[in-house]
Amino acid sequence: MRKTLVLIIIILSLVNCKSSKRAKNKKASTNKVITKTSTEKNGDGIYNSSSKSENEFSKANEIVKFANQFKGVRYKWGGTTKAGMDCSGLVYESFRVNDIYLPRISRDMAKKGQKITLNKVQEGDLLFFKTKNRRNAINHVGLVIKSSNKTLEFIHATSSKGVIISKLSEDYWNKSFVEARRVL
Repeated sequence: MRKTLVLIIIILSLVNCKSSKRAKNKKASTNKVITKTSTEKNGDGIYNSSSKSENEFSKANEIVKFANQFKGVRYKWGGTTKAGMDCSGLVYESFRVNDIYLPRISRDMAKKGQKITLNKVQEGDLLFFKTKNRRNAINHVGLVIKSSNKTLEFIHATSSKGVIISKLSEDYWNKSFVEARRVL
């Protein structure tokens, strides 16, 4: 009887845990990318052009600058601070502090903005990956910090190394790459 009671208490405490991604994400689960300043966006709040205006470049620079301050931070599932960060937390926070609200989970982020080809990728765009997982779904996101003819670099959080900068040309990331999206 006592074991049953303890088991019920444990289950109830886990069900009501406020640190889960789902609990944190409820507020940001709308179908729109929300921005405070938006003059060149369509009715869904999504930028329609394949190139960015000066305002979007400026916003992209601020987003990248914010994300770069987390280089070297350890990985923490569900983390969004310098105490620990996961990949979608890094992107979510980097956009949020610039008044752009994305979903909290990478597979939901991959439904926002406009899908773009790699040759159009610019700083501030997002790269999505399917790493080895049971769902065969997008489960990783990175923020482009450098885009040139020869190099595509992105900042992201990995479970083994924390927040790092990688190149899409690295074999692992190249094979795992699914798509690029622009939300600015």
